[in-house]
Amino acid sequence: MTTVAHPRTYATVTGPTATFIATDGHTEPVTATGDEDIRHAVIRRASDEARRTGTPVELVTSGDRGRHHLLVDPAGDLTRLPTTNNADPNSADDGGLDLGPYLDVHDATVPSRGEEVRQRAPQAAEQRADGASAAEAPARPTFLTPTADTTPGATGWRGVVAALDITVRPSAAEVRRAAQQALVARQWAGCRTIAVVNGKGGVGKTMTTAMLAAVYAREGGGNVLAWDNNDTRGTLGWRTEQGLYDTTLRDLLPSAEGLLAPGAGVSEISRFVHHQNADRYDVLRSNPELLATDQRINAAELDVLMQVAARFYRMVIFDSGNDKSAQRWLRMIDSSYQLVIPTLTTAESAESAALLLDALRGRDERSAALADRAVVLVSQSEPTGTAAARRIADGFAGHVRAVHIIPFDPALKAGPLRFDTLRPRTRDAWLAAAASAAEGL
Repeated sequence: MTTVAHPRTYATVTGPTATFIATDGHTEPVTATGDEDIRHAVIRRASDEARRTGTPVELVTSGDRGRHHLLVDPAGDLTRLPTTNNADPNSADDGGLDLGPYLDVHDATVPSRGEEVRQRAPQAAEQRADGASAAEAPARPTFLTPTADTTPGATGWRGVVAALDITVRPSAAEVRRAAQQALVARQWAGCRTIAVVNGKGGVGKTMTTAMLAAVYAREGGGNVLAWDNNDTRGTLGWRTEQGLYDTTLRDLLPSAEGLLAPGAGVSEISRFVHHQNADRYDVLRSNPELLATDQRINAAELDVLMQVAARFYRMVIFDSGNDKSAQRWLRMIDSSYQLVIPTLTTAESAESAALLLDALRGRDERSAALADRAVVLVSQSEPTGTAAARRIADGFAGHVRAVHIIPFDPALKAGPLRFDTLRPRTRDAWLAAAASAAEGL
């Protein structure tokens, strides 16, 4: 009998919180929301991991209710798994521990004890036929445990008290912020791509690209590329720092073969991108001084450029143009894991975002999935307009995966885009938005 091996995840439950280890080894905290059972939150996180990998994952849980093995599929359905492959079919493979806390929070169909015995009996017979013992010694437990500092540092008056060696529990806001920072600092096994899109100009696509890149690079240690994927006067280069060379995407394209050669060094990409010293990300510029006809990029050329980007960066954020029929725009959508759709607090920009979502849902199955999982950002371009921002955000709720409001900040209106120049409230809003986008990667 062949045993199918599934990617494995782990969760250690401690009271109302848990530590989750993804299939790529990344460790992050899991917290329940409201009156939610923490085990429900763990299952939801495992379901997200199954959807990300495209295959069911094994969830190994441990904590105050014992140790359990569950198979979680992308739809969130659960199946109980035996804890050992060679267990005696007449013994309790779960050690007599109640799996109810995990199964009751989800409407899952679990095989009965008799069904499990029948499923394992042929395997036991095969083992006996091969001369193997019917029951082998249990696997040796490991003496090592995953280590991750998930406790947020205290701030405000809590920070002052903590400095006096007085133990103070972090506030709910500090716990939430720590979870968001863990998400945006995540290192994936392979390059991840985000497309910032809206068919209307002047709605904050360039601003959103720069701020998301800054959050991911500052929290995750760099290796983030902000790519101006615009035929028609993209301005990302105007609002970010220029590097040592006055180079654009058009200069990179003929050098792609050399950058992809086995002997190319990691620093060779620096000749073609513009590093942001404080915010730690790089910018791949277009040339806003040229007409669109002079800097067209076809689908095959974008694929080559994407190979270069994937070799040198862990994350790419596309600042898109407004021509949704351009090959480079369509290929960008096909190459993206996540969509972020910015809009202002005006009816025209919000309607343009909604129409784009409708068009993507009618394009193909993958584009429809991207639209359903999109993150919408409603930016206040003026100090007033909070009610309008909330009204637009409420209009998108339920049609996309998440909606965030970015408060007005004069540092975003014009001039260089620098994360440090933002107000604390605005920085928190961008962190929350970046964390929501990271959940879709």
